[in-house]
Amino acid sequence: MTQPFVHPYLPNSAPEIKAAMLAAVGAQSIEEFYADIPADLRLNRLLDLPAPLVAEQDLVRHVESILDRNVTTRQKLSFLGAGTYNHFVPAVVDEVIGRSEFLTAYAGEPYEDHGRFQALFEYQSLMAELLNMDVVNVPTYDGFQATATSLSMAGRMTGRRGVIVASDVLPDKLSRVSDFVRPNLDLVFVPTVDGTADIDAVTALVTEDTAAIWVETPSYTGAVESAIQRLADAAHAVGAVLVVGTDPVGYGVLTPPADQGADIVCGDIQSLGLHQWFGGAHGGFIAVHDDPAFVMEMPSRLFGLASTDVPGEIGFGDVAYDRTSFAQREDGKEWVGTAAALWGIAAGVYLSLMGPQGMADLGETLLARTRYAQQKLSAIPGVRLTDEALHLREFVVDFSGASVTSHSVVETLRAQGIEPGVVVGEYELLVCVTEVTTQADIDRLSDAIAAAVLSSAPTSSAVSHTEEKSA
Repeated sequence: MTQPFVHPYLPNSAPEIKAAMLAAVGAQSIEEFYADIPADLRLNRLLDLPAPLVAEQDLVRHVESILDRNVTTRQKLSFLGAGTYNHFVPAVVDEVIGRSEFLTAYAGEPYEDHGRFQALFEYQSLMAELLNMDVVNVPTYDGFQATATSLSMAGRMTGRRGVIVASDVLPDKLSRVSDFVRPNLDLVFVPTVDGTADIDAVTALVTEDTAAIWVETPSYTGAVESAIQRLADAAHAVGAVLVVGTDPVGYGVLTPPADQGADIVCGDIQSLGLHQWFGGAHGGFIAVHDDPAFVMEMPSRLFGLASTDVPGEIGFGDVAYDRTSFAQREDGKEWVGTAAALWGIAAGVYLSLMGPQGMADLGETLLARTRYAQQKLSAIPGVRLTDEALHLREFVVDFSGASVTSHSVVETLRAQGIEPGVVVGEYELLVCVTEVTTQADIDRLSDAIAAAVLSSAPTSSAVSHTEEKSA
């Protein structure tokens, strides 16, 4: 586009106004504002947009044609996980969060709260009970941010930069956390052994410069850590903090990290009553003990019982509000918004419906179905598990012994209406099962993979011919 364009609806698009704005900030062109974006990430062309649509119904038709390309995990048999999971969402969860008094991402203010403070207080209380922690925040944007914030808290508390990463981390999560903490923390990675943390190697790296040990359980591959207490002891011996990233869905049966020495427990609540929704509804939680040293480092909001302007009256409101970025503004420890508050209410409804027995039943079901799937797939000739650790919901299978790649398995099964998992290597596939995955579903996956492996195997005549040539 060579001619100046003045948009009829967007302000400040007139050339003379743009020129005045550039002059005010001392820039020669808009391009200067994008100098930090690497050249290989820039599009360097116009957006691929359709011709101008003259009527609203034309726009609706165009957008619907794009949306129709989406395929949900309800339309296919799905074994996709890797951070966003297909758990059952009770209908009442959607009903409650669809009510007008809750249907906003914002946390609410006293003059128009309509119960959101109390609803989020109930969520915090239920999460604290599940995790056996004392203090849980109003949800941050997602679990990635919650983890980055937790590590930043450890850095601020200890005045140190070193963070030892003791387990396998979801690559997308690691990318986000690394970007967030890079100015203030240095990440040191210790390879896992048989799927879980190499305790001796981690312990050997702990020094007086260590701010935190970071462990994920279940890990990226679904492995459950069994030696968290030893990691806690190693961290505490030098005044460091143990940060445990986790998914709360299994703590109806698993021992909470708080009972194994964890100082900060963090993660995502997508598994607790939130849909996958083409990438998921995500909210991050941070949980700590009732220790002011930790609580006052939390930059996110906490809701609890607070006094009002009426003497003797108590209501639900912010706790220690003066420590937050909302109160401190540019002097805040870090900025945390409230875009995930609605998902906290959803998780609160879910936990109240499930109760202790429901979460225990769920955890047992996840462990049992995960193990059944592992046994079925590893029984296929040439297919093996990549480790012997206890797994919750996810595990990796290796096809290198079956003369078939993970990409080809995905392509073959996708044509049959099955999404078998997430490719994590040329021969490795991350498979996920949840409580909505039935035994028959797992059997169908196993049969389909077995058929794909068999069809890719060389025929006996081809083998004989090859052997003759070699001879």
